[in-house]
Amino acid sequence: MKKILLTNDDGIQADGIVRLAEVARDFGEVWVVAPDSERSAMSHSLTLRRRVEVWEVDFPVSGVKAFACNGKPSDCVRIGALNIVPGKPDCVMTGINYGYNVAADLQYSATVGAALEASFQKLHAIAFSESNNGIHEVTDKYIRDIMAELIDRPLDAWQIWNVNFPGCMVSECKGIMRNAKVSKDGFYEDRYDVIDVSEGRKSYMVDGIRRWEAGEGTDLYAMINNYVSIGVVNNLS
Repeated sequence: MKKILLTNDDGIQADGIVRLAEVARDFGEVWVVAPDSERSAMSHSLTLRRRVEVWEVDFPVSGVKAFACNGKPSDCVRIGALNIVPGKPDCVMTGINYGYNVAADLQYSATVGAALEASFQKLHAIAFSESNNGIHEVTDKYIRDIMAELIDRPLDAWQIWNVNFPGCMVSECKGIMRNAKVSKDGFYEDRYDVIDVSEGRKSYMVDGIRRWEAGEGTDLYAMINNYVSIGVVNNLS
C-alpha cells in the first residue's frame, strides 16, 4: 500500500486539504502534516533558526493520521517525510489550493514550493489548485481520475506535476489540457492600495488586477478558457 503525505499552505483546517484527503485515501495510507494556519505566498522557504513544533490533531477524514505544524509548508514536507511517515512517503500531494497556481504566481506559491521540496527529497510530488470562487464542480469531477493518472507517472529529477482546475461549471469545462506549459504572461498587473497612516507613514496592501490574456497551450490560457491544466514544473533548470 502506498504511503501518501499531504500538506498545503491554507492551513490544516482548510476545506481543500480535507477534500484532497478524501480522494487520496482511495490510493493508499494517508498522512497529513500541514500548517496550523494560513502560510500562503511563502514559496519554498524553510525555518532554519528556531525550532518547529508538530502535534497530532483530529481530522475529519477517517483513517487519516494528521499533524499540525507551526512551521511553513516546506517544513511540513521535510518533517513529514523524514520524521513522521514511517519509511518515507511514496508520494507527496499538496493542496487543494484556494486559488490558481499558474504563470508567474508559481514563484510565490507555497503549495508549489512544498511540492518542489518533495522533489528535493526525491519524492514523487503533485500540486493541486483550483479557483478561489468556491465552485468545485470541475475539481470534484476530475481529481480522482487525474490522481490515478499521475500518482505513478514518472518524472525526471527535480520535477513535479502541477494541476489546476478552472472555477466554472462542469457544463462549461472544455476538458483536460495536458502538457500545459508555464505561462510567461503575468497573472496579475501588480499594484498596491496605499493609505496615509500618519505624517511620513503609509500603509500598503497588495491589490493586483487580474489579466485575462495568455499564450495558447499554457497553464494560464487553460484557466482563462475553462480547461483543466496538467503540466510539469522544473525545480532546477
